[in-house]
Amino acid sequence: MNKDVKLIDIPKISDPRGNLSVIEKDIIPFKINRVYYLYDVPSDAYRGGHAHKQQMEVLIAVSGSFDVVLDDGSEKITIMLNKPNKGLLIPTGVWREIENFSSGAVCLVLASDVFDESDYIRDFEAFKLFVGS
Repeated sequence: MNKDVKLIDIPKISDPRGNLSVIEKDIIPFKINRVYYLYDVPSDAYRGGHAHKQQMEVLIAVSGSFDVVLDDGSEKITIMLNKPNKGLLIPTGVWREIENFSSGAVCLVLASDVFDESDYIRDFEAFKLFVGS
């Protein structure tokens, strides 16, 4: 898999009253220009089904769990996210789908760019041409 796909540790401050995680400074390897979240996704649904030409993202399961299926054109892997202090860095040129949402799952997405439809590759055959596979 693309060497730039990786799990990022988000520092956790443990406290008997509840844990706290803060995303600041150099935790995320890019300037965050957009934040959005997915929630109330039915367990049998999937989201994504696209890649980005320039945008990078970090996905965080702030509640519940879900699977992220990644394909770089030569290898396909599935990573389960289920901890709010772990983020999945997805670089450019990686196809992603999100599935198997648990009840109450919330997926927080930190993106390097504002929304631009022209940055999306939404057809898998076009994605394979983009990555040269």
